[in-house]
Amino acid sequence: MTSTLLQFPDPDVTLSKLPALIAGPLGGVIMTPDGEVEIYDISELRKIVRDHDFLVCNLPVAARHLRVDLKGCFDVLELFAFIRPAEFCLPIPLGLALALDISRGGDSDEDDAALLIKSVQSLFEELKKPNYKYPEGAQATAFGMSDAGWRWGPLILGAIGMPSPQGAYQVWNHLSEWEEKAPPPPPGQDRVSEAEAAERLAKLLGNGAERRDGQIEYTKKAARMFDVPETEDEPKLILSEAGTGIGKTLGYIAPSSLWAEKNGGTVWLSTYTKNLQRQLDQELDRLYPNKAEKNQKVVIRKGRENYLCLLNLQEISGTAAQPQGKILLGLVSRWVRYSRDGDMIGGDFPSWLGETFGMGRLSQLTDRRGECVYSACSHYKKCFIEKAQRKAKYANLVIANHALVMVQSATRFGEQDLPTRYIFDEGHHIFDAADSVFSAHLTGQEGLELRRWIRGAEIQNRRAKGLKARLDDLIADEEEAGQYLSKVYTAAACLPADGWHSRLIEGGPFGPMENFLAQIRGQIYARSSGEEYHSIETLTTDPSDELIEAAIILKKAMDNLSGPLKRLSALLLKKLDMEADELDSSTRNRLEAVSRSITRRSEIISDGWVPMLDAFTGGVEANKQFVDWFELSRANGREMDVGMYRHWIDPSEPFANIVLKPSHGAMITSATLRDRLSQNQNPDIEWNSAEIRTGAAHFINPPTRYSLKSPFDYEKQARVFIVGDLNIRSLDHLAAAYRELFIASGGGALGLFTAIGRLKEVYKRLLKPLEDADLSIFAQHVDPINVATLIDIFRTVEHSCLLGTDAVRDGVDVPGNSLRLCVFDKVPWPRPTILHKARREHFGKRTYDDLITRLRMKQAFGRLIRKKSDKGVFVMLDGATPTRLLSCFPENVIIERVGLAEAIKKTRDFLS
Repeated sequence: MTSTLLQFPDPDVTLSKLPALIAGPLGGVIMTPDGEVEIYDISELRKIVRDHDFLVCNLPVAARHLRVDLKGCFDVLELFAFIRPAEFCLPIPLGLALALDISRGGDSDEDDAALLIKSVQSLFEELKKPNYKYPEGAQATAFGMSDAGWRWGPLILGAIGMPSPQGAYQVWNHLSEWEEKAPPPPPGQDRVSEAEAAERLAKLLGNGAERRDGQIEYTKKAARMFDVPETEDEPKLILSEAGTGIGKTLGYIAPSSLWAEKNGGTVWLSTYTKNLQRQLDQELDRLYPNKAEKNQKVVIRKGRENYLCLLNLQEISGTAAQPQGKILLGLVSRWVRYSRDGDMIGGDFPSWLGETFGMGRLSQLTDRRGECVYSACSHYKKCFIEKAQRKAKYANLVIANHALVMVQSATRFGEQDLPTRYIFDEGHHIFDAADSVFSAHLTGQEGLELRRWIRGAEIQNRRAKGLKARLDDLIADEEEAGQYLSKVYTAAACLPADGWHSRLIEGGPFGPMENFLAQIRGQIYARSSGEEYHSIETLTTDPSDELIEAAIILKKAMDNLSGPLKRLSALLLKKLDMEADELDSSTRNRLEAVSRSITRRSEIISDGWVPMLDAFTGGVEANKQFVDWFELSRANGREMDVGMYRHWIDPSEPFANIVLKPSHGAMITSATLRDRLSQNQNPDIEWNSAEIRTGAAHFINPPTRYSLKSPFDYEKQARVFIVGDLNIRSLDHLAAAYRELFIASGGGALGLFTAIGRLKEVYKRLLKPLEDADLSIFAQHVDPINVATLIDIFRTVEHSCLLGTDAVRDGVDVPGNSLRLCVFDKVPWPRPTILHKARREHFGKRTYDDLITRLRMKQAFGRLIRKKSDKGVFVMLDGATPTRLLSCFPENVIIERVGLAEAIKKTRDFLS
């Protein structure tokens, strides 16, 4: 029986009538398909675009500029995501041109409008080809999306033809499964000689590569990390500072890959930023040019909250009611069928979909609450997380992040199959990563998450699997375990429930933890200075009698919760032991995973929250390793959370004990490890701060330390100007300085700010003059684009300007002419929080302030010069910059204190 072909519009006819719209913050253009162009200011454009259809690129950005509902428009990025799933594209017209290999006539708005029209034509031509690359599920998915009102749906169906619908395309039925393997044997202990490491480096670089003596030296010294340790808890630890341009990435890949091959082991390469993870992945194409071989030997590991959960996708697909949600699910379905690894954060997922359809919708597709049912899931054998974890056991190299390494080491401490060799790149961030991982937060949001994890969804239309749903079939015949599960469920009523924050504000908290939080909130407001926009905090000392009473009641409730949790976990482990000869491997794995998950949460309570509450009873002496405080968190003036916080004063201590000491070898490397206080300082003193902030100070034997200078000639390639005559308190004066400096450099400029409010005000004042100068400007906290994508855009649009705060400073890696000017609004002193004050007292008061500030400035300057052909200018607009901070810059760079006019002229002259 032949199917009847449904009728859909001819896309060529529709597109022949569809104009392209380019909208900026001050105006834009409309271009018809036959090339007619009209230019409008923003007020005229707003009137014209209402109730009309256009081609646009990045609908949220266009809608933000126009402040008009554009949901009826055709976003070319959505079309790209459908026709080329899991392929990279910057969410700007230039990004489409690069992805589709379309020549660009120029960089005007008219050229961008023409690009949109060409891009759509190119994509539909590709879709119609008999050998179209991504055909599976395209028809059925487009039909479902068309039914939900997706504007592109009927045109796609018109282009490829659509038989009578046979039901929704269920992508989870079309994915490959992983296969169980025998556990790998322990790795060998063969060393890697310096000569072997240098030979591997030469092979990676290839014939004709420039010889870099610093890179060869770096590689040889990195090989020493793979020597055999001689003493328990004393791994081969190396601190390696490698100046920008050394080539440290390939420098440590060479000995790492060699050791893995010789010993049948795995080396973990850990980074702090996603940009470096991506760079590492790209560099490994040199080592494994064969894609299939690389797929076996290299694995990118992230936390489970980064990956798409197929069960969540299936459940939400079956219940989605909103058209926008159904359209998003269609695009996700297209992506997941062709994704490399299912990574939704920083992988091949089009991140701009979060801005278009809402980050809340995307977050529902991942396992953010640890609700996995493991082998009880119908998609267990296809699970991306399980695939990555299994592949990592047999891989040569695992690319991970600092937080994952620390969490894995803490939650699986003492297990035999943990990694034994680590490279920590971006090592200057270890202190911050450890500070986040090894802290305890007794807050409303944390309590609510734990309650949902235990009790599941308690209000209508909310999705959450409770512990009972994840355990019932495992303990069906275990009466005692069932009893303790019931006790856990009942005891979890002490935790905040949905709506807790509103009840606190209205004065009607319910239950022990909500009462405790209400007392904290009251104490914060009683002791704050009236701040109404930013987060506020206060010390935990001298609590009120009501707060002490609430803490005592909550502690008892927490004991009643953690006890049954621990007993339940023990019973699951007992079942594993008693039924070892009966349980299949998937059930064993599930029991182990659930038990570990329960243990981890019981320890959050017993080792984190309960000791914090003990501080209020007066019977426990304060632990001087920690600092406690109360905080009310706000975002854009809106209250988000409230609670009690406990952080290590020195978080490198648990990092050293939990991660480094059980390992056999580790190298911590960065371009900014040491702190140079002066030009003629003793080298040993320079390393003190590095040892303190990386955990190396917590070993009996000192680490091996070495520093390699950058090969760049900073005297010729860079300038540093400290502006001494600018009133930085005046936003008009500040914006004028940024304006003239950005124009003097011709773009390629990064503006760094110490406060979001100042950034937004300066951005407003720069829009018109930079547009008049034909310079594009982008801004974190203003443009509805995530930071990583903003940096990608800045890197690609050569003469653009980017404004940002510390996340941009840490994430920028822009070689070449795209970054030639870096301007700081003020000295980036650390924020004077309660936590910083405690660390300041511990680590040396003003010395500690200066250390953090110098490292921040050093990190920012290091972004300017990435190649021998680069030239760059660093400008500090704060004339009060102390001379003692300037040792953060390379020894031979020229530093001048000048007026603003002279800084502008010298910037223009130097970069010309």
